[in-house]
Amino acid sequence: MIISSKTAEEKAIMKTAYAMCAAARTAPKTHAMDHLETAIITGAEKEALTAEMRRLSEVFNYAFFARDAGNVDKSLAVVLIGVREGQRGLNEGCAFCHHKNCKECADNNGCCVYDPMDLGIALGSAVSVAADNRIDSRIMFSVGRAAASLSMLGEDIRQIIGIPLSVSGKSPFFDRKK
Repeated sequence: MIISSKTAEEKAIMKTAYAMCAAARTAPKTHAMDHLETAIITGAEKEALTAEMRRLSEVFNYAFFARDAGNVDKSLAVVLIGVREGQRGLNEGCAFCHHKNCKECADNNGCCVYDPMDLGIALGSAVSVAADNRIDSRIMFSVGRAAASLSMLGEDIRQIIGIPLSVSGKSPFFDRKK
């Protein structure tokens, strides 16, 4: 049997993407509350994602969204990691959100600081898996913003970051033009 390099590389990317989702899930969470969601995007869904990135590039006048869409075009898969927002119930003892307590934060549509902390920890765990497997990756806000716009992780998940994955002779994420 001969397995072509293209087939082997595609399988390596997908195996790594699955492991990245597992790493995000098992990453430490604040106050033992897990609000994370993950997904792997390929094919037609990835094409819809890049189309939305290009649309948002025009809407927000963010040229880097279109540039990043080009990077995603060169990727086989994208791992999405998002967090469902919710307070931890630490109330007056915390106040990191600049509100008096968790109820006031929620009533004012505030953001519990522990959600983005958990997201960051999960992202670090996930990209370390990609690095350990020698898969090129890059953490991208633009990908997550487009995924949120398309509700790819559900209507209630607004904080999403995307990680495109690639195997090539030179990483498409290295010499990016502004």
